[in-house]
Order: sequence, then structure tokens, then C-alpha cells
Amino acid sequence: MTLTARTSPDDARLLEVVRDWLPTKRWFPAKGQVTELTATASFALAPDVTVLLVRARAGSIDALLQVPLVLTDGPTAEAIGTLDGRSVLDGADHPSFLRAWLAAADGPGADVDVTAARAISGEQSNTSVILPGARPGILKVLRAVAPGENPDVDVPRHLVDVGWQHVPAPLAWLQAEWPGHDGEPVTGYLGVLAAFVDAAEDGFELACAYAGRGESFADLARSLGSITATMHDALVRAYGVEEVDQGPEEVARAVATRFSWALSAVPSLARFADGVAEVVAEVRSLPSAPPRQRVHGDLHLGQVLRSHDAWFIMDFEGEPLAPLAQRTRPDLALRDVAGLLRSLDYAAAVGGLSGAAAADWTAAARAGLLAGYGGGDQTLLRALELDKTLYEAVYESRNRPTWLPIPIAGLERLTPPR
Repeated sequence: MTLTARTSPDDARLLEVVRDWLPTKRWFPAKGQVTELTATASFALAPDVTVLLVRARAGSIDALLQVPLVLTDGPTAEAIGTLDGRSVLDGADHPSFLRAWLAAADGPGADVDVTAARAISGEQSNTSVILPGARPGILKVLRAVAPGENPDVDVPRHLVDVGWQHVPAPLAWLQAEWPGHDGEPVTGYLGVLAAFVDAAEDGFELACAYAGRGESFADLARSLGSITATMHDALVRAYGVEEVDQGPEEVARAVATRFSWALSAVPSLARFADGVAEVVAEVRSLPSAPPRQRVHGDLHLGQVLRSHDAWFIMDFEGEPLAPLAQRTRPDLALRDVAGLLRSLDYAAAVGGLSGAAAADWTAAARAGLLAGYGGGDQTLLRALELDKTLYEAVYESRNRPTWLPIPIAGLERLTPPR
């Protein structure tokens, strides 16, 4: 079923109820900025369930946010506010919203108990809700919605179709039509319910725990590298490869551009200029580069689960606020490997290792991951890891200055003095 958004006089009134609440949520895309909020349209999933679409504009940000709301009679401590004497609740994990969502969704379905739903804390860009039951699932409510295929729905479906079993299988998905920015109707996804992976450990938390105990992560990293390689093979079977050979020049140019951007934000990175230039020159000297293919796009240890001695890879959405064309564009498979390598550095630091102990632990884990993956051009991999590390340096300088030493240490390793 494809829902169709409608406009209602209550849309603007509901927006006023949630206006001050929205910026407090981790998934709100324009924290700390003066943001223009507009009620675009809404979906009436049930008499007491409304999904409000709110356009948020601030600087370069222009996002359409999905805000599920449940209206109940009588006061309640969880209420965001009131409308006509009824309490307005955040609906993402409310049984009324979940029941209506499942009734409207497509897919094979799941056997779940909506009254026992539990939202996962800590998510930043979406809201995920665990639904226990005979066939349990985890519902991802997409907070920033966009027209077109959503990779987090489309890619797992394709992977399951070609027989790859290391992704939580999609059980249900909900599509909708709403007014685009130009007023013309567009169609996209509101959310997806995937199979729940039981007895699962978060990959990053697991790696941090190993680091904290000083225990080698190399064997687990090797098996993760192997699973990542099979994922890339499955993605080729599902989507094919890009025939146009863009060569290594595109990678070299991207790294050089990234460094210029990072240097303008963090002037202290100037000492890495010669090392970056050397990496760029080495990439430019390569005779060719592997063909581009569909990739995960945002792979790190926080995107993998360990369950019953097996790895599962999830969250294929990519950067939620990036344009869909950018998130689905073919890329070098090694970019996913570079993301995992950078995540190992973070796990060592967050796990409490430093100095030689951190270097040794990370080196063993990196070697295991690369051995499991089975190769790849080391010059390209170094460049892609450098590109990611430069981004991290800017991010940490702006958001977590105490974490800036983590990417700085990575830059020192990737651009050593000659």
C-alpha cells in the first residue's frame, strides 16, 4: 500500500505543539541553528494516529522530517503538549502507531507484540523500535524522508534475493506519496521492519570491550573482513558494476579537495600537507582503479552485529541527509574497508588503550581485517582511509574536541614523514 499525504488545518496546529520539542531530538538535523519549520502535509494512519511531515530549513539544510504522533484522551506525563484537550505523544514506539503502521505496510510481515515495543536509545538520524514476538523485528522509522528508493530498504531486499544471508531480512516496508518542494507529488519510503537478530552484540561495543581487556580482536576482524568481501560480491551480483572507467584520478582529486577543506577548518593540519601530497601523487601514478560498484557507503563497526558466531551487516542507508543520487552512486568497494579500518582506531581509543598498546592492538586487528577481506590495492586503500580521517578531524574539532587526537594519530600513521 502506498499512503497519500493530505493537508489539514490541524497540520499547522500540531506543528505548534511540537515546535519546541523537535530541536531536542537527536535526529533533528539543525541543532543550534535558527530553523524555519513548515508543516507540509500529514498521513492519518488511524483516528488517533497522525504522521506529520515537517520541512526544516537552516542554511544548507533542507530536510523533510517524519513525525509520528498519537493523540490520547486525558493528561499523561509523556505528552509533548495538548491539542483540543487531547494529549499529543511521540508515536514512534506507541502501540497505536505501530499497529496502524503494520496494517498499512507491504512485505511478508512479522508476528510481533506491539504492546511490548521498545525504542532503542542513542540513535542519531532515525528511530529504531524493537518489536518482540514469535517472529520479532526491528522497525526503523526514517526521520528524514526523501523521494525514490531508500537504500536501507532496497539494498537488503536485493541482497536477500541473491542469497546473501548476513543482513537482517526486510519483513515489511511502507511507501508514501507527498508533495515535493515544487508542489508536485513524489514517492518514497517512511520506514522498514527488518528481522531482529537475537543475541546480538554491537560490533563497536564488542571491539571496545576487547580493547579494554587488552584482548586481540584480530580473529574477529578477520572473519568480519571475509563477510565484507562476500557482501561486495553479492552487491555485484545484485547491481552489477559501472562500466565507465573513471580511473584513480577521481580518487586523487577527491583527497586533495578533502585536505583543502579540512585545512580551512583545522589549520593545525598544515603539518600533514607534504604527506597528503605524496599520497595524492601515488594514487595519480596508478595505471588503473577497480570498477565502481554498489557499496555499503557508511560501513563501520557500529553498523555490524555479532550473533551466534556470525557477523551481520546492517544500515545501508548511507548519510541520511545526503542526496539520494549520492548515496546510491557506485563507488570503490575499498571505501567500505577504509571505514572499518578507521573504526578500529576509535575502538582502541574508546576501549582505553593508548600509546604502544593501542598501536599494537590496532595493527593486529587491521592485519586480520585485511587478511579476511583478501586484498585490494594498498595505495588506493591508504588514500581512501586518509580521506575518511580528514573528515573525522574536522568533525571532531567541531563536535568532540577531546576526541581529535584519534584522527590526528591516524593522520600521523597515514602520512609519515619521509
